[in-house]
Amino acid sequence: MLLQSELLDFFNETRAKSELICSFLETEDYVVQPIVDVSPPKWHLGHTTWFFEEFVLKPYKSGYQLFDNHSAYVFNSYYESVGEKVIRTDRGNLSRPTVAWVYKYRNYVSKALQDFIESEDLNNKILEVIEIGCHHEKQHQELLYTDIKYILGNNPLFPKYNDQFEENPIQDFPQQWITIDKGNYEIGHNSTDFCYDNELGRHKVYLADYQISNKLVTNKEYIEFIEDGGYNDVLLWHAEAWDWINSNQISAPSYWHKIDDAWQQFTLQGLQKLIPDAPLSHISYYEAFAFAQWKGLRLPTEQEWEVANSKFNWGLRWEWTESAYTPYPGYIKAPGALGEYNGKFMVNQKVLRGGSVATSKKHTRPTYRNFFHAPLRWQFTGIRLAK
Repeated sequence: MLLQSELLDFFNETRAKSELICSFLETEDYVVQPIVDVSPPKWHLGHTTWFFEEFVLKPYKSGYQLFDNHSAYVFNSYYESVGEKVIRTDRGNLSRPTVAWVYKYRNYVSKALQDFIESEDLNNKILEVIEIGCHHEKQHQELLYTDIKYILGNNPLFPKYNDQFEENPIQDFPQQWITIDKGNYEIGHNSTDFCYDNELGRHKVYLADYQISNKLVTNKEYIEFIEDGGYNDVLLWHAEAWDWINSNQISAPSYWHKIDDAWQQFTLQGLQKLIPDAPLSHISYYEAFAFAQWKGLRLPTEQEWEVANSKFNWGLRWEWTESAYTPYPGYIKAPGALGEYNGKFMVNQKVLRGGSVATSKKHTRPTYRNFFHAPLRWQFTGIRLAK
């Protein structure tokens, strides 16, 4: 856990980064919600502010006055125990509160929390909630990048976000197989540094002999899968996945466009020629599984990934694993509303490991357990193979 003096710097850095991400947007960009999984940037800025107001300032700062009585209703996400909220699909319908209003709200809450941290001797419980709030906002910074990309990438004009965000770094090394011997290993968080409750319950697992790739699957490799008819071979796909690709007419990763018989990819720098050697991104678990089947290989389990992670570079793409998102032995949800943060999502989801080019600094670690439903692919998701 961070010291109180360290936490103030961490809080200020986190709040500033969210606003820097949004500084490249036009006002109209802040309100768009193309699909249910993508929230308007304006909502992210308000929601991360509401989190600090709801879980820190309201219960712990004496005499705190709400900025507005409707903030909780507009910016609550999924905390059922906290109160009523705008349903997720309607976030893009809110022309009010305005973008200007949201920034005033952010400034009000940020100033109140800064004063709270600076002027009072806070106990560990309060410090822990503030630190969770900072990491919660860092999660939303990644969502800001990926939601902004979806908003702009589904605009027929393919407008660029900026010229600075580099999402396709090359893995400039040969592919090799890392061998891990069978045996008992320990996984789970095991330090005093920050982690989420779903990483706790360090425990032993037995693993058989396996090998895992030191390199992520590239665009070039996935093109070979497409050209070999991978999307048309029913034997490669789960039944649910086969229904998904046919119902949605899926025939390539998200953001790929075949133009004049050449693949192009929408990036945050705009529509560009697809880079063959760049790591594959924006694919579903369904596609990751089918590709692995086509290669005669498989996805690693999250246990295999964690045991081997120190032997390869990671952090360019969230990596699908073959593991269902379930609790570790002895898992206990946090009390109160914060207990809704992770535990209630432990059903029908797959674990992803690592991090991506959109993940904020100081917000990932070898034990981090991300999780998504199998068809989702608006995040920077990719493949590391195992056998």
